[in-house]
Amino acid sequence: MGKVLIIDDDEELCELVSEYLTVEGFDVESVNDGQSGLEAAKSGDYELAILDVMLPKMNGFDVLRNLRETSKLPVIMLTARGDDMERIVGLEIGADDYLPKPFNPRELAARLRAILRRTAEHDDDDVAEKLDIDGIQLSAAARTVVRDGEPINLTSVEFELLANLLREAGKIVRKEDLSESVLERKLSPFDRSLDMHVSNLRKKLGTRADGSDRIKTVRSVGYIYTLV
Repeated sequence: MGKVLIIDDDEELCELVSEYLTVEGFDVESVNDGQSGLEAAKSGDYELAILDVMLPKMNGFDVLRNLRETSKLPVIMLTARGDDMERIVGLEIGADDYLPKPFNPRELAARLRAILRRTAEHDDDDVAEKLDIDGIQLSAAARTVVRDGEPINLTSVEFELLANLLREAGKIVRKEDLSESVLERKLSPFDRSLDMHVSNLRKKLGTRADGSDRIKTVRSVGYIYTLV
């Protein structure tokens, strides 16, 4: 199913989650401090990491910041229930998704599968896809994005969001559709992760020379990649 790294100082939680995910078909290893977690995450041995915020030696935010300097490894952050700031900061830094503690292991497994499906090798039609719109070149095969000749480093979620918006450039894409196609879950009224991912994507793409935004929000409806 995929090799997963758990970075959490709660050894009992790591053991319980590892047992559950192993039964679900995942190959799981765990470490219990931020420094060791960062080293393991950078090793290239894993397909996805589950990262707690509160860690000894190096907190989860610093682990993610350091990891994002060189790696696109998908990361699910574990945040305190009810702490919106932790979720916002994690997504801003580059987390692919988050789960508040305590969480249902079944939901964690579903989130892991959704992320692994997004980052898995595409079929021939998807691999052949190349989009070239508004100075943005997106290659599905290489999972790369170039803006006006400059490479843009995107997370897996940001990449899929951009691909969806570019395919429908000039048209409004509903939030509900983006949530189901990119995050693979129904849109929840209190889930702001999609908004945060779009905000991060907008920042990375930057404005056009005339100062106009490439991605605009259509309030209560969705988003549109604008065309000039």
